Amino acid sequence: MKRLLLTGAAGGLGSAMRGRLKGLAEIVRISDIVELGNLAAHEEAMLCDLGDRASVDRLVKDCDAIIHLGGISVEDKFSKIMNANLLGLYNLYEAARENGMPRILFASSNHTIGYYRQDEYLDQDVPLKPDGLYGVSKCFGEALARMYFEKFGQETALVRIGSCMEKPKNHRMLATWMSHDDFLAMIECIFRVPRLGCPVIWGCSNNDTRWWDNSHVSYLGWHPKDNAERFRAEIDAAVPRPKPDEVVAIYQGGPFVSDPIFAED
Repeated sequence: MKRLLLTGAAGGLGSAMRGRLKGLAEIVRISDIVELGNLAAHEEAMLCDLGDRASVDRLVKDCDAIIHLGGISVEDKFSKIMNANLLGLYNLYEAARENGMPRILFASSNHTIGYYRQDEYLDQDVPLKPDGLYGVSKCFGEALARMYFEKFGQETALVRIGSCMEKPKNHRMLATWMSHDDFLAMIECIFRVPRLGCPVIWGCSNNDTRWWDNSHVSYLGWHPKDNAERFRAEIDAAVPRPKPDEVVAIYQGGPFVSDPIFAED
């Protein structure tokens, strides 16, 4: 690729992945609403509020592919979620449609299905059960991407990210964890496969504890290699095991199930 766009580059996951993308494109355009610090030789930076249509148009112009991590990533006031995750995503898809429809990796979330129990094993076709307004925004994003695929042929990978970080932090994450290396390998597969379509992909590593079935995307050639199980003893020693009747031990969405609806100012 000539130019790859990474939105949300100042966030936790964006910051972690930013330095790993060098081999995917000649130029990596990184974007967020805050300054992004020193740039590597292959990087170019653009500040962008996803709610600003003109700014998003400039952001997407001349890009061959998009990794969309931008937006609100936790439960918050609806006004904030609406601007970044609803209006912002619409702006991104319209900009993509007007600029050659570059393939998109959309960072969806396990919180689209957070009200399923941890003893349930899910495929890609289960009805959505979001656990909060953030989860609802990701359901909207998946629906929007599907519409643009069916109407215009815009290809998108709908990646329901579990917990993508250096290592799992608690017992729930022994099932939801995805390593940075496995995410990078997924990204490479998404942008390499000749035809992507608009698949749901469960974003987790090859963990012994599994809630999600990725057999439907075997055509991608993605084979996650890391396993959260190697952290189990460390977590058992450092983190109290939740009681069986706590939401973090019952629902796949964990603590998000308990979040309130945050009042507007």
